Amino acid sequence: MMTYIKGSTQRRLLAASGLIRTMVIFSALFSLAETSTFVAASQSAAQASAGELVAGDTSIRPFQFHASDKALADLHRRIIATRWPSPELVNDATQGVQLETMRKLAHYWATDYNWRRVEAKLNALPQYVTNIDGVDIHFIHVRSKEKNALPIIITHGWPGSIIEQLKIIDPLTNPTAHGGAASDAFDVVIPSLPGYGFSGKPTAVGWDPAHIARAWTVLMTRLGYKRFVAQGGDWGDAVTEQMAVQAPPGLIAIHTNMPGAVPPEIEKALQTGGPAPSGLSPDEQYAYGQLDFFYKHGLSYAEEMTNRPQTLYALEDSPVGLAAWMLDHDARSYALIARVFDGQQEGLTRDDVLDNITLYWLTGTAVSSARLYWENKFAFFAPKGIKIPVAVSAFPDELYQAPKSWVAQAFPNLLYYNRLQKGGHFAAWEQPVVLSEELRAAFRPLR
Repeated sequence: MMTYIKGSTQRRLLAASGLIRTMVIFSALFSLAETSTFVAASQSAAQASAGELVAGDTSIRPFQFHASDKALADLHRRIIATRWPSPELVNDATQGVQLETMRKLAHYWATDYNWRRVEAKLNALPQYVTNIDGVDIHFIHVRSKEKNALPIIITHGWPGSIIEQLKIIDPLTNPTAHGGAASDAFDVVIPSLPGYGFSGKPTAVGWDPAHIARAWTVLMTRLGYKRFVAQGGDWGDAVTEQMAVQAPPGLIAIHTNMPGAVPPEIEKALQTGGPAPSGLSPDEQYAYGQLDFFYKHGLSYAEEMTNRPQTLYALEDSPVGLAAWMLDHDARSYALIARVFDGQQEGLTRDDVLDNITLYWLTGTAVSSARLYWENKFAFFAPKGIKIPVAVSAFPDELYQAPKSWVAQAFPNLLYYNRLQKGGHFAAWEQPVVLSEELRAAFRPLR
C-alpha cells in the first residue's frame, strides 16, 4: 500500500501528500443487484440495502453476504475468457507480475477455487453494519467469553480486507485454546474500510485516514466500549496512528506492524536516491536498504492510485487484471505468493490469496478502494507526534523492518517493541499465531 515515488514526481507527492493517498467508502450496503445479495436479519437492514437509511440513524444491523450464482458464473466466464499478453522478456519479476504465475492463479481460480467456503466462514461470524457520517460501515464483532476482555479494533489495508484478520479472531477472543491465558482475552472488532469490502462507498470526498479514525472512535463508542486499544498495518497503521494522534478518551494504546517511524534525515536521504547516511547501525542500514528499494522499484501502483484512481476501469472489468494489480504490492509479498502458486507451503495458501481477490471482485471495490490513496494527505512513514502508548512488532519482510532506535525516537511512550524473525507485510494473514502472541504481550501491562 503506499509510500515513495522517485524524482520530481516523488518529491511533489511526498511534499504535497506525504506518501500516498487512500481510502474511500461504500454507500449503504451498496447494491450489487447482479453481483451479490446482502442479507440482514432485520427490517432496518433490508431498508439499508435498498438505500433507505433514515438521516441520523445510529442503529447496528445484522449483516450477511451471499454472492449470487449469476455473479459467480460471470466471474468464471471472465477468467476463462482472459486475453493474455505475451510473456515478460526477463527471467525474474523486474517487468512485473509474471505470466506463468498469473496463468497458474487463473487455472486454480477457474477450476478448483470455491468462494462458498469462505462465504460460509464469514457468515458464521457476527457481522454488522452501522451508518457513520452518511456511510455504512461493515464490521465483524466477536466478544470473548472471558471476563474483562480488552476491546481491540483492528484495521486492514490495501490490497487487503477483513479476510486478512480472520485467522487471529479465535486466538484473540479464545486465548486458552491457543496457548494463552484467560487474562489475555480480547473483544475483537474488525471493520471494513470505507470503499472496501462490505462497507459503503463514500459519495463525497473527505474520507481520509483522519476521518476514518474518527469514525472508528464513534464505532467503538456505539458498541459501548469506554476503554479500548487499536491495531493496524498498511492503511490500518495510517488509521490507527491517526486515532492515536486524536487521542480520544477511550483509546489507551495502539499496536502497529508497520509504524511511521522514519527519521526526517533518513527520509530526506531516501528522496534523493543516494547512499545511506554514515553512522547507521546494522538494523538501520537494513531498513534503509529496504526503503531505498521500495522507493525506487515498488511504487508504480501507488503513484497511479494517488493521482488517477478513477482511471482503473480495467480492474472492474477483468478479474485476472485485478488479481495481477493486487499481487504487485511489494516484492517480498509477491515472491511469497508466486511460491504458493508453484505449490510450496507458505504462511498463505492459494485459497487465502483468492479469497481476498474474489471479495474485491464481488463487491466491485477495485476503484473505490483505490481512492483512499487519492484522499490521503499524510506522510506515510513519517512520525506523527503520538503521545499515547505505542507497541510495535517489526517483521523482517515488511516494507521496512523498523529499527528500535527509530521507533523509540518516533514514539516517546513506547510500550513494547519486538523484532521478529519471520513474516512480512500481511502479518495477521501470514503469521497469525505470532501476531496474536505479539498483541497479548504488547497490551498485557495495560490490563
